[in-house]
Amino acid sequence: MSAITTHVLDTARGRPAAGVTVILAKTSGGGWVTIGRGVTDADGRCRTLLKEGALKRGTYRLTFGTAAYFKKTRQAAFYPSVSVVFQARDARHHHVPLLLSPWGYSTYRGS
Repeated sequence: MSAITTHVLDTARGRPAAGVTVILAKTSGGGWVTIGRGVTDADGRCRTLLKEGALKRGTYRLTFGTAAYFKKTRQAAFYPSVSVVFQARDARHHHVPLLLSPWGYSTYRGS
C-alpha cells in the first residue's frame, strides 16, 4: 500500500466516488512536482499514489479531478477540482479522505 492514501466519498449521493483522478505532488525548489497519480476504485479509494517507503517529510498536495466525476454522475457542481495541501512530519502512513458534494467538501487526517 502507498504511504499516502485517500478515500473519496460523495456525500450527496451517499456512496463512494469511483473514477476520480487523483494527482499527488510535493514541493520542490519553490514549485510543485508530480510524484504520483491514480484513480479511485469502486470503493472510492486510491492506494497507489506513492511507492512504499518513498514518503519523506515535507509539504504535499492531493488534487482531485472532480469535474469529470460530477459530469459522469450528472451533477451540477461548483468545484471543478479540489486541492488539499498537507504536511508530512514523519514517514508514517498518511490517509487523507475527501468528503465531497457538488457545493462543498471537507477533509481530515484519517488512519
